[in-house]
Amino acid sequence: MSQEREVPVSAVPLEEISSWPKELCRRELPSVLPRLLSMYQNSDGWIEHIQILKIIVEMFLPHMNHLTLEQTFFSQVLPKTVKLFDDMMYELTSQARGLSSQNLEIQTTLRNILQTMVQLLGALTGCVQHVCATQESVILENIHSLPSSVLRVIKSTFVHCKNSESVYSGHLHLVSDLLQALFKEAYSLQKQLMELLDMVCMDPLVDENDDILNMVVVIHSLLDICSIISSMDHAFHANTWKFIIKQSLKHQSVIKSQLKHKDIITSLCEDTLFSFHSCLQLAEQLVQPHAQDNADYRLFQKTLKLCRFFANSLLHYTKEFLPFLSDSCCTLHQLYLQIHSKFPPSLYAARISKAQQEEIAGAFLVTLDPLISQLLTFQPFVQVVLDSRLELPCELQFPHCLLLVVIMDKLPSQPEAVQALWCADSQVSGATTRVSLLKGIFSSFEQCSGELSLPVCLQGVRSKGQAEAAVTLYQHVCVHLCAFITSFHPSLFPELDTALLDAVLSANMITSLLAMDAWCFLARYGTAELCAHHVTIVAHLIKSCPGECYQLTNLAILLKRLFFFMAPPHQVEFIQKFSPKEPGNLLLWQYISFQALPADLRRQTAREVSRVCTAQCREWLGSSRTVGELESLNTVLSALLTVCSSAGEALDSGQQTAVMEVGSQLWALLNIKLVTGQPYVQQTLSLLLPLLGFFIQTLDLQLISQVVTLQTSLLKLEPPDHVRLAVLDFVSSVGKLFIPQAMQDKILPSLSSIFASLLADRNWLLEQHTLEAFTQFAEGTNQEEIVPLCLSSEETKNKVVSFLEKTGFVDETADARVERIKQEKGIFWEPFAKVTVEEAKWSSLQPYAKRARHELPVEEEYRAAVQAAAGALGAIESLLQQSVPPDWLLTEMEALHERIDELKRRVV
Repeated sequence: MSQEREVPVSAVPLEEISSWPKELCRRELPSVLPRLLSMYQNSDGWIEHIQILKIIVEMFLPHMNHLTLEQTFFSQVLPKTVKLFDDMMYELTSQARGLSSQNLEIQTTLRNILQTMVQLLGALTGCVQHVCATQESVILENIHSLPSSVLRVIKSTFVHCKNSESVYSGHLHLVSDLLQALFKEAYSLQKQLMELLDMVCMDPLVDENDDILNMVVVIHSLLDICSIISSMDHAFHANTWKFIIKQSLKHQSVIKSQLKHKDIITSLCEDTLFSFHSCLQLAEQLVQPHAQDNADYRLFQKTLKLCRFFANSLLHYTKEFLPFLSDSCCTLHQLYLQIHSKFPPSLYAARISKAQQEEIAGAFLVTLDPLISQLLTFQPFVQVVLDSRLELPCELQFPHCLLLVVIMDKLPSQPEAVQALWCADSQVSGATTRVSLLKGIFSSFEQCSGELSLPVCLQGVRSKGQAEAAVTLYQHVCVHLCAFITSFHPSLFPELDTALLDAVLSANMITSLLAMDAWCFLARYGTAELCAHHVTIVAHLIKSCPGECYQLTNLAILLKRLFFFMAPPHQVEFIQKFSPKEPGNLLLWQYISFQALPADLRRQTAREVSRVCTAQCREWLGSSRTVGELESLNTVLSALLTVCSSAGEALDSGQQTAVMEVGSQLWALLNIKLVTGQPYVQQTLSLLLPLLGFFIQTLDLQLISQVVTLQTSLLKLEPPDHVRLAVLDFVSSVGKLFIPQAMQDKILPSLSSIFASLLADRNWLLEQHTLEAFTQFAEGTNQEEIVPLCLSSEETKNKVVSFLEKTGFVDETADARVERIKQEKGIFWEPFAKVTVEEAKWSSLQPYAKRARHELPVEEEYRAAVQAAAGALGAIESLLQQSVPPDWLLTEMEALHERIDELKRRVV
């Protein structure tokens, strides 16, 4: 032994050192380690590098002081090790494209490099295992070079393995065994590293130190690795995520302000969505008959568990770091929308079986509900969801509506401050505004036209003793909205009133109807005094409307419905407050159904309104009868029509005769020229026709003949749709009438012509009403011979038969209908244009637009222009009778007069 000691340690060859016993390695560590480190730094060959590294790790590392590992070993060796690995990876990638079964030299070179890389990873694994074995807890600063170097090598390895198909250009099989070994070694190395990092302890009392920064770097490096291995090994991917979440929470108190939370949330959401899409694809395959395989189903369940894992991880992370997630709210919102857009009943959903739908909903979608609950109190999330500038693609509009309903369902259990956060409009900064939740629901609901028209069906509310039934989107939103109203905090009632009124005044019919349904529920749920108060408000709004507009129509429908819910004493007060004896109040009585009144009050009020209206008509008939006064006459006729339709039996025979007489006298004043030239006259005609229809049994047959003759001539001139609908009201009632033989030649040809013309119309609304009116006429008439004369073509016959048999006109499969609805939604989903009150007022003064014609003759174009000018002059005449003219009017009229003179000279 003494002779052996005579040889300097520095001269002992590596081969001999590699065979030293443990005790000798421990004793000679101080003298040998510097030499080995120097050799490692100065060595050129990869094989020699690895040989020296293995000797240090396997023989001398166990004897080093664990407190000085960073200074004495890791900081000196690992940077060179990482560079060595990078060099090998570069060489590997550079030569891989030349790999082929014929080129044995490159094949040998590549395999040697891969084997060397495997050994290098093994050496790093030894380093990690040593630290784990010798320390119960780890101060990261004492080994900080080790995690960063190992993670860089692991990431590089996984990237290479992931891209191996393209890197090796179709010759992957020649090196696949070594690539698998490389992947397994990297997998093992990461697993060991995570065990080491799990031992790290950090002082929660220290806000800033290198340990914190090092841990943050480690977590984000593992996050990068997650994105690489997501499609390579699902279990490994999930375990890596589990570790990231665990370490983030373990060291939360010291690293929470340093973590890049947005990156973590974004990656979690992406992986959740990717797993969900994979799950849907597998579920779609299970629908196919040939795919009913136990292996396929097991894979589906495995993927579903992965979905649930990611969702729970997201839930856990969000709960702990919510204050730091302001810039992640948009990502979380989009995740919810994307998931529900691909899941039934969305139009854009995957086609999966009911069984798989229930499994996915029960195992995965349920985790999204508590996620929304966590975000409920977070103001940035409120801002994102209710952003007034939010513009979503077609496929995300329906999920957004569902999300708002889910949020609405959760608010009743929240404090008033949280309800106010969601239910009040707000301006956060500058032009950045958000709408209230209720306005957001109505706006989102409006964009779901495709889902409403199909309609899609959702899970209903389970009732006691009754099975759960599917409901339409309209029913779903309406029921939940009404339930929310019952728990609305009193301090937020102004927000509720504003949202409901805004929605009632919407240009979108279905949105307005939803708001009316909710308002009617509120009237029934609230006190009788509240209902009466709302009726009074709506009545004043109607009286303040400047003219005909869709807002007036919506308010009129709401008034009619609310009036049914008024208590009788309040109805009496309403009649006194808005007495029909005052002409200005007839504007209201044309919209109120007398069926809403108790029998005695109905009879009394109906007779009062009828008396006032017939007197007004006689007064008009005895006056100069200017066109400008037709507007007030039309209001009177409309109120009279309401009385006849909802309380006709309350009128005595004298009043019925009076109504019929004024109607006949007014009709005698009408002619084709007046009707085609004046919008107000067209409205008068549209009111007179159904009014006369009520008295069809007692009308003079000569008058009936005149009416149908005028209608026949009028239809040839293509009048507006509301005139055609009025024509239908009248001719359908003629079916109740027995026409004597002497009058049949005068009436029946006109009737058949009217029905034939309207049955051939392509307007879907007119088509539907015509089919209903024709059916009513055909079922009631005694002149059966006229029925086939109305069916002027085979197409018309088929249309009527399809209507009677309720078979529909278009043979369309369910799938084809969904695709059509999606295409239509893509075109028409833009919100309706908002029409201001001033615009509505101005449009009410304009003549009705004529129906489009092809290649109008010049003479008709002249006639249309003159009629439009006459209509404008009539409007000015009406204004002059109502108010004092402005000072500039005379100057403008003189200019128009000069222009007319100039045109007259050109005509002559």
